[in-house]
Order: sequence, then structure tokens, then C-alpha cells
Amino acid sequence: MKYKFILIFGLSQLFWLPACNNTSSADTQQKASNPEFLHAGVRRITDIIRHDIFAPPVSARIYAYSAIAAYEALIPGYPEYNSLAGQLRGLTTCPTPEAGKEYCYPLASTNALLIVGKQLVFSEGDMENLEEKLFKDFKAMGIPSAVYNRSMAFGEVMAKHILTWSKSDNYAQTRSSSKFTIEVKDAGRWRPTPPSYGDALEPHWMDIRTWVIDSCGQFSTEAPVPFSTEKGSEFYKQAMEVYDMVKAQREDEIATAWYWDDNPFAMEVSGHIAFARKKISPGGHWMNITAHACRKANYSIAQSAEAYVKVACALVDGFISSWHCKYKYNLIRPESYINQYIDAEWRPLIQSPPFPEHTSAHSTISGAASTVLTNLFGDNFSFSDSTETEFGIDPRTFNSFNEAAEQVGVSRLYGGIHYKQGNQAGLKSGREIGQFVFDKMKTRK
Repeated sequence: MKYKFILIFGLSQLFWLPACNNTSSADTQQKASNPEFLHAGVRRITDIIRHDIFAPPVSARIYAYSAIAAYEALIPGYPEYNSLAGQLRGLTTCPTPEAGKEYCYPLASTNALLIVGKQLVFSEGDMENLEEKLFKDFKAMGIPSAVYNRSMAFGEVMAKHILTWSKSDNYAQTRSSSKFTIEVKDAGRWRPTPPSYGDALEPHWMDIRTWVIDSCGQFSTEAPVPFSTEKGSEFYKQAMEVYDMVKAQREDEIATAWYWDDNPFAMEVSGHIAFARKKISPGGHWMNITAHACRKANYSIAQSAEAYVKVACALVDGFISSWHCKYKYNLIRPESYINQYIDAEWRPLIQSPPFPEHTSAHSTISGAASTVLTNLFGDNFSFSDSTETEFGIDPRTFNSFNEAAEQVGVSRLYGGIHYKQGNQAGLKSGREIGQFVFDKMKTRK
């Protein structure tokens, strides 16, 4: 099904900002400053990520580079904001507009966002369809052709700068790295799980250059309790908790598990046929929540760009940190343990993803994103999240971002794919990462 796009100009409040320089009309400035251009671009990236089935850590990388390009191309028109050059690891001084010339910076930002997004996904044609729509809307504003062309060129130059930076993050090298070796003689180690029994996903992701945090191991987590098959041992008790939770089949817990499933590579098997059930990624869910919050708070385009870039950097660093833990501890999933030592017929409610258990990555990035958003919008900021509506699941309302993150953590227990400790440790380290990212990224002067 083709992606749907709704551009909303009837906002309850439009902020006057120096989007285009003073020689442009106030009406054009208002129209160009509409944050819905930015929201539409991020949403299209989310839809294409889902369609192309990128792994969650890879999806976060796409969001980060795209959001940074949009932010950097926008802020020359908003002097109260700082460039992230020199703040993000390896990002050198960004291009600057020509002095004395007129630009429409939201147009430049939109072009930079879409160029970077298109370069990092597979389905480029879907991104081009949105480009045609958005740029047609900009042209309809009556922006002088010289200003339009100059702004588009600046966005392209910024995008090229960010893409060049992206090539030094070790991503390309990890594409040809060796596969993960399964230690079959060690009973406590991870092994492939049903139904696809896939290889371990992104076993070298901790080698990707971080964005804000110092290293993949900067925020250490507590080690999992010692592996044991003895009844009465702490490990056995944790496994039994998962087993009993799923067996209980409580309606509210089932609904929560599916709400936060966010598994982009779940496999459906029917006889000899297997096919992917494409869902939004964990990072995509939180980028959607960011959009909900920006709209509710009537955030300007600059404020929205700031929110996206901080959340995206928290997500991408959160995944790197969690992946470091996952392959450091290489812990068996509840499904494998329960099938071997408790009940061979037991199955989790949602599918076990193909990588080790400790820590829960969804819990980690939720802790990180919710902490950034709490810093931006406040601790008691209620919001309604309709992310899962397209999958037939009703929207949910939360009293705070932290409440949503806590629900993410427990959902992995309800779903049968994580032990409680993996969720709690992930939330804790994620919140530390989120606060570090928020504090270290100095976006305001």
C-alpha cells in the first residue's frame, strides 16, 4: 500500500520566525516556517524504513543523520541555536550560507533532510514522491526563484557534508564483518530462536562510532544473574516469571505486549510459506511520539528540529550501548531456556528477535528518548500516541514520557522475550544516556 501524506496548514498557532530573510513577505515567512514540512519528511523516512525492513539499530542511524542534516541546514536562520559541529563525534564545521544573500532556511532544511534520508534507504522513489509534493508547496508560496534555487543548493551542500561524515562511522566496514559464532557448548549463551532461526543481528554494531556518548561501554549495566538450571536459583526464577506471565494470558498484558511489539522483521509462517510482517521499529515509534509532542506543544519548526535531533541522537547511542551489552553477555533468551528446561511446547506471545537478551534494547532506547523528551516538554506532559493505529491497535494516552517508557519495559516481560532484569537494566542505562545526550548537546546559545 502506498504511503499516505497529509500536510496540515491549519495550525492553531504559527510562529513568526526568520525562515526566509527580511526581503520575503511576512506571509511567505509564515508558510515556510510551518513545522509540518519537517514532520512530513521524518514520517516518510519512518514509512520507508518500515517498508525496507531495516534493523532497529540501522533505523536509528538513518534517523540521526537525517535529523542532523535538517537541523544544521535550518539554524542559520535562527541565530539563537548552535551548530552541532564539534559537539557530535567527528562532525566538522558545517557549510554556511553566503553572507548578504537571501535564503529560505526551512526549504534548505527540507531538502537536506530528504537528500540524506533518500541516500540511506532503499526505496528512493517513495522519497522522491514526497519531494515533488513538498517542493511544489514551497514554490506555490511565491518564493523568488533566486532565493528558491539558492536555498535548495544550500540544503544539498549541507546534505553532502553530513553524508561524507556518515561514511567514517565504520558502518560500511561492519557490512563485511564476520558472522557471530554460536557457542553451542555453553548452555547459557544465546542461540537462534523460532520461527526463522535467524543469524545473530548486527553482532558488530558496538563498533559503530558513537554520536554523543564517549564510547559504547561508557554507561555500563549490571551483569545478568549467574546462569543456572537449578530450580530455586535466581535465574530459574526469572525464567519462571516469564513463563507464568505468558501462560496467564491476561487481556491487558497481552494488549500492552502487542502495543509495544515494534518488531520490524517478525516472520509469519504458514505451511511452507514464510513472509515478513512489517511493523514500525522501536526508534520509529519514539520519533512518532516526538511528532505528537511537538504538535501538542505548538512547537515551531526550529524547536521541532531541535527535538528530533536530540531524540535521534539518544536513540542511536542507546542502541550502540545496548548492543555492546548484548554481545558482551551473550545471554540466552527466555524462549530457548524455557523450551529446554521447563516446557518444550511453550512459546512467547510475541516473537523473540534474533540477538542476545541482556539488556533490552527497546527498554534502553525508550529510557533514553523519554528522558530527552521529559527535559524538553516537562515531567507531566500528557500525550496521545496513535502510532499503532495503522496496525489495528487503538491509540493510548500517557501522563508522561516516563510512564510510556516504563510500559515499554514491562511489555517485554508480558511478551515473553525478556527477563525482568534485562528490562530494568535497559531502562536505567537508557535514562542515563538520555540525560547525558540532552546535557552535552548544546543546541541553544
